[in-house]
Amino acid sequence: MSDYPWSEATATGVGSYPGEDHLEAVRTAFGELPMPYLPELPARGVGADMIGRTASLLVELPVEVQPSGWRLADRPGRDFKRARDHLTRDLDGLEEVSQGYEGPFKIQACGPWTLAGAIELRHGDKVLADAGAVRDLTESLAEGLAQHVAEVRRRVPGADLVVQIDEPGLPGVLAGTVPTASGFGRLPAVESPIAAERLKTVLSALEPAFPVVHCCAPGVPYEVIRTAGARGVSVDAALLRRRDEDAIGETIEKGLALLLGVVPGVDTRLPDVGVVAKPAVELWRRLGFPPARLAEQVVLTPACGLAGASPAYAKAALARCREAARVLREDPGE
Repeated sequence: MSDYPWSEATATGVGSYPGEDHLEAVRTAFGELPMPYLPELPARGVGADMIGRTASLLVELPVEVQPSGWRLADRPGRDFKRARDHLTRDLDGLEEVSQGYEGPFKIQACGPWTLAGAIELRHGDKVLADAGAVRDLTESLAEGLAQHVAEVRRRVPGADLVVQIDEPGLPGVLAGTVPTASGFGRLPAVESPIAAERLKTVLSALEPAFPVVHCCAPGVPYEVIRTAGARGVSVDAALLRRRDEDAIGETIEKGLALLLGVVPGVDTRLPDVGVVAKPAVELWRRLGFPPARLAEQVVLTPACGLAGASPAYAKAALARCREAARVLREDPGE
């Protein structure tokens, strides 16, 4: 019995998708992928972006858009409502397309640290500048995500749910490189145990879904992600360095799934399936893990979101990930 909610040779998407036709995007995800996902379409504008979409899930922490970006507000207004409307429409479309579906299904939301580095307090700096505000935001996000997961389960009852928490900002939070709201300074670094604890609050709220943390930035903090209780980590293969391999190896050894981004997120000539699968096969060989486990523990994805691609390329990229995932099973290398 596999420890993972998917079968061997699986591929999925990361998050964002081009265009404004959500029904078409969902149909593509279900048509092209062994593990379909709920695409995000930021081209639709305010509230369809990663930050606004997740902020609309916060419980008793309404947000609004200011010229500088998203900010906590006194009461829910037009921007908050727009974000919720986008999400409701997306879930309606999902329910329509997924009728009778049984199997792995992935949703995504922004994580607490990336959110805290992007949303501003009502009067002043970013939420990240205030430890108490970060705690409040984290607890609100955990509660809102638990409700969101329950809603997705209700609409797709046959889904074996995977929840991806997007934390591209986490390396910067740990390194102390996140700019202040003014842009003139940097916010102090957050210690790893605190970072792991807040992330754990959110991941724990997702049970019994399978929690994955996605970080398409250099310097992925594998140990923080593991300590927080993630059961998978999603990274961009092009950003991996040899110095990361000990941490990756330890992560795999502890049984975490590796979602590996192997196809560019913007239009390009797609390489053949063997070339797409190669980073996964070679990494696995270098780390010395049994070839038989490769197709079970590694899931192939685009490098990051596909919002910057054309719809035709986005569809082809997902299909190429699916085809390359079969190589992991049929020719994993010895």
